[in-house]
Amino acid sequence: MEKSLLERAKTLEPQNPNKSTGLFGGQSSGILNWNDIAYPHWYKMYKRLLGNYWQADEVNMSGDVKQFSNLTAAEQEAYLKIIGLLSTLDAPQTRTALLISLYATDASVQSIMAVIAQQEAVHNESYSYVLSSVVSLDEQNESFQHGRKDPVLLKRNEQIMHQYNQFVEEPTIENILKTLVYTSLLEGMFFYSGFAFFYNLARKNKMVGTSTMISYINRDELEHGRFIAELFRATLAENPEQNTSELTEWVYTHFQQSVELEIEWSHYVLQDVEGIDLDEMAGYIKYRANKMLRMMGLHEIYPEHVENPMKWIRAYVDNFDGTKTDFFEQKSRQYTKTSDLNGFDDL
Repeated sequence: MEKSLLERAKTLEPQNPNKSTGLFGGQSSGILNWNDIAYPHWYKMYKRLLGNYWQADEVNMSGDVKQFSNLTAAEQEAYLKIIGLLSTLDAPQTRTALLISLYATDASVQSIMAVIAQQEAVHNESYSYVLSSVVSLDEQNESFQHGRKDPVLLKRNEQIMHQYNQFVEEPTIENILKTLVYTSLLEGMFFYSGFAFFYNLARKNKMVGTSTMISYINRDELEHGRFIAELFRATLAENPEQNTSELTEWVYTHFQQSVELEIEWSHYVLQDVEGIDLDEMAGYIKYRANKMLRMMGLHEIYPEHVENPMKWIRAYVDNFDGTKTDFFEQKSRQYTKTSDLNGFDDL
């Protein structure tokens, strides 16, 4: 059967209604009135994303500069490899968010994706910022080479690269849905063994500036994952012919593959790091996979991992009153203005 390729959304088509008739492949004027959109609650998501605004150089790295040389050899190696990993995940996200918006015929999706793309660009900048604070330029460059050369990392990222590039080559509804699945995996699970490493350092009063930066990124990714899951569900509802048993099995298969690859990566990069139980880490990865599947409207595939086995992580990323308190005598600061838009899912 011949695949139907989507056309890029036109910039302005005044003959069409302002409220879109479809997320992808629909009609809309290109004029955005937030009070007249197809999915009104997405305005709250847009506002939450805006409320998370931050810049990399706002984080004080002076303590980390002094501490890095005192980390164990295993901690230093993991630090550099994990920064290399994170950069391979966030750099493509900026472009992928923009690519999705090019085919979105709903102006609210275009705007939300623009904010997500901007935040992913800040995330990637932050990795350059933290490395420039603690190691030489040569070591910085070497860390960023991991995504191109490390065989375990290349294996881990192979399916992400394949699906993202498949969407570039064949912009169909099916490939948008599959790309949203991998975006959900990326935002909601692929980062988390890396996040755990930095929070574990902070538990030992090490590299607190870096962990603060990571907590900012973590909070953004929680919001991104929430929106991507909703976009997946809404796109599937608008295109019921895509809601097949084959697609569902594809999602479950690729979630399982991704969990196995993430566990393999966590063993590779964290095996010599004191303070992280690798069996507990594997359970946490499965817990995160279950959580993302539920958000996407699917059932859990790891029924024995419905509870977070690493509850200590929550202390480093969220408080429900909207205020983030830095640890170890860093000052408290307001993350977002207190409003009914605050609060987010448990890690």
